[in-house]
Order: sequence, then structure tokens, then C-alpha cells
Amino acid sequence: MASYTEVKVHGYEEYTKEVERHQGKPLYALFCGDKDEQGVSWCPDCVRAEPIVRKALPHLPEGSVFIYCQVGERTYWKDSKNEFKRILKLTGVPTLLKVGSPQKLTEDECLKSDLIEMLFSDD
Repeated sequence: MASYTEVKVHGYEEYTKEVERHQGKPLYALFCGDKDEQGVSWCPDCVRAEPIVRKALPHLPEGSVFIYCQVGERTYWKDSKNEFKRILKLTGVPTLLKVGSPQKLTEDECLKSDLIEMLFSDD
């Protein structure tokens, strides 16, 4: 039985709602490009990273919350004024981050299971 909760959200507003709702718990978020009807993201790195990140989820701290966030269509993501870039300072997708801390993995780093496990287990 998993010791963490997973929440799937779409867009910045849903993401911030979940962060507020789970205040006080260890929060981790994976940001990926939107998926199409076939469940495939427009972002090839996201497609590669998701299974690797998911495999590391058992390493999450007890009671933590894992937020899987689709950031939107490619055109929205490419806009430098989108909320993810402007407010969260994301520079690329996929991005895996420990919410409320400077710790994050971006793009290729999300393909390295040792880095992911370190991010998850680091207190």
C-alpha cells in the first residue's frame, strides 16, 4: 500500500488549489505537457520521464502528496508569460519539484532515477 497520495491536476489554478489543500505535508509535483486522447504528451521528454518518476514514487516520504500536473498545450507552454514560468519559475517540462523548496529536477534530470530518489528522500 502506497504511503503517499497522488493528485492529478490540469493547469496552474488547479495546481495551486491542491498545494493549499495539502499544506503542511511534504509536497512533490511533476509538471508535464498536456496529453492527447491517446494519453500521449506533446512533450517527448515528458513521455520518457513519467515512467521513471513513477517507478521512484515508493521512495516518497510517508504521508506525502504527489501532484501530477499537466501544464497545458504546447502553445500555452511556449508563452513566456504563462503562470508556470512567471510564478513558479519553471524553465522546462518535465520538471519535478519539491514544493516550497529550491529543489527541482528539470528535463533530462527527470530521466535519472538516482536523482529522483535523492529528491524524494531528501529531508
